[in-house]
Amino acid sequence: MISHIHIGVADLERAWRFYSSVLPHLGLKVRFYEPERGWGGWQAPDRTRPLFLIGRPFDGAPAHCGNGHMTAFLAPDRSSVDRAYAAALAAGGVSEGAPGLRPQYHANYYGAYFRDLDGNKLGVCCHDPA
Repeated sequence: MISHIHIGVADLERAWRFYSSVLPHLGLKVRFYEPERGWGGWQAPDRTRPLFLIGRPFDGAPAHCGNGHMTAFLAPDRSSVDRAYAAALAAGGVSEGAPGLRPQYHANYYGAYFRDLDGNKLGVCCHDPA
């Protein structure tokens, strides 16, 4: 259903360091990094899609986060949620909700939420029982 997600960033190098500290905890690997072209991306090791991309906005206008949108990454287990969240905060991210069960979504939903260095809201979640 999803081909790729692109999040605009103000400072590619800074954003690359942030995401490079978080995404390996979710089992994602670098697909490419092209700072001269203003973007980079990650993928699951055994798939070519979907891609998660960061980069400068195509229209050249300043990047800014949207109200109400969020990208949520699927974690292989609950401890990966914990590690990704901790890595995000250690890299300068801001908490939007510590790791924990969210039974209002479903009985096994375990997630955490944070904002990246540009204010984009991100989630990491696991849907499996403990």
